[in-house]
Amino acid sequence: MSPETGRRISARSQIVLLSGLVILWCLVWGEVTVLNVLTGLVLAVVISLLFYLPAIDLSGRVNFWFVLVFFVRLLIDIARASLEVAWLVIDPRYKPSSAILAIPLDTRSDLIMMFTAEAISLVPGSIVVDVDRQESVLYVHVINVRSEKDLEDFRDEVFATEKRLVMAIGSHDDVWRVRQPNHLTRSHTGGTA
Repeated sequence: MSPETGRRISARSQIVLLSGLVILWCLVWGEVTVLNVLTGLVLAVVISLLFYLPAIDLSGRVNFWFVLVFFVRLLIDIARASLEVAWLVIDPRYKPSSAILAIPLDTRSDLIMMFTAEAISLVPGSIVVDVDRQESVLYVHVINVRSEKDLEDFRDEVFATEKRLVMAIGSHDDVWRVRQPNHLTRSHTGGTA
């Protein structure tokens, strides 16, 4: 049972969780054998019974076109940011400037929030330093910010990443949320969704 909501994890979510732990166990050992799968399954069951693992609500929908769009854009963002950070390293005129931003997400899904945080942290020049699960807020450290416009541009990038993820694997509820007009204007008004 989840302490926040008092609800049970659905059977489908439990199977996905256990499967993920078994796959992780097999990756640790570097091979898939009957013994590794069985010991991984036993350990996964023991871990899920002994330790609290938050319920992950799976939307049950996957849009493969948007999954492809998400990964292609992520690779482009990583390449672009890598070049920008490399230039900052060798630029003798660069004066360090950074900020920590609180970015409220539209999604209420822990899975989408986690994937958004991971995608942001994979792109050089930014890293998620804290997460507020209750309010769906990411706290992100960003380098090379010099103006309010830089901050707004970065927020817009985070919102675009969240939207691509929601369109790829989010629930119908989350899709509706990211399509609302306030999704596009909240970074400029400072409001939360």
